[in-house]
Amino acid sequence: MKKKASGSLALVQRLALAPYSVWSVLFIVVPLIFVAYYAFTDLQFHFTTDNITRFFTATSVVADEAGTREVHTYLLIFMRSLKLAVISTVICLLFGYPFAYLISKASERTQSVLITLIMIPMWMNFLIRTYAWMTILQDTGIFNGFLSMLGLGRIHIIGTESAVVIGMVYDYFPYMILPIYSVMAKMDVKLIEAARDLGCNGAGVLRRVIWPLSLPGVISGVTMVLIPSISTFYISQKLGNGKFYLIGDAIEGQYTANNLHFAAAIAFILMVILLFGMAFMQRFANKRTAV
Repeated sequence: MKKKASGSLALVQRLALAPYSVWSVLFIVVPLIFVAYYAFTDLQFHFTTDNITRFFTATSVVADEAGTREVHTYLLIFMRSLKLAVISTVICLLFGYPFAYLISKASERTQSVLITLIMIPMWMNFLIRTYAWMTILQDTGIFNGFLSMLGLGRIHIIGTESAVVIGMVYDYFPYMILPIYSVMAKMDVKLIEAARDLGCNGAGVLRRVIWPLSLPGVISGVTMVLIPSISTFYISQKLGNGKFYLIGDAIEGQYTANNLHFAAAIAFILMVILLFGMAFMQRFANKRTAV
């Protein structure tokens, strides 16, 4: 009877996972296969590695609003994208980690209110949020108007890397808070109390107990912020005024130019780099939690 019950339970579990498995295959695995197929084929769909090698050898000519033409290698474009994405991710982590901790320590009603406030901006369209920041950061915008009222003068922000980072932080900040909060909310309070009973001060509890236990949430948050930040293109076009050509812009530009095979090659290389980075972070997290 026990074997029959366990077999029925396993069947129910497999049936429950079936919709997710079908979804994953159709909308994750199949598109990735198509990306790899286009990346390693030419216009006649013959196998080639030219698209991959072109990423490391070819250059891209970029014209800004003033008509100035700049030549960039795609590897340099990727490094610029990585730099801005890392800066945005670090800012999100520095502000999101303590905020997630404070939410996890609040009452259940306060937690619900704060989580709702964090998620409300995500209910709005991504384009609308970006346009809103264009209105705020432009030279005659709300922020500079506030500075003028205080007699501090105006600051040119729009069209700079700072504006792009601000847009990334605002758009992806909830993706850092929510994974960390979900881990901290389930954290065993008895472990923290035991650490304090054994003589740990606040910094020691944070370093020896809270940080290792929350590391899976941190890794998830970093991944969820870093990946879209690297591949973004709309934020850089609007808040950066098109002056900062990122890897997402390169993919979008090749796609609109109907160079689908090279666009797929750029996306494939980016995907491989990010997968290796995620694997490294996950292995680092496993070692830290094991210690």
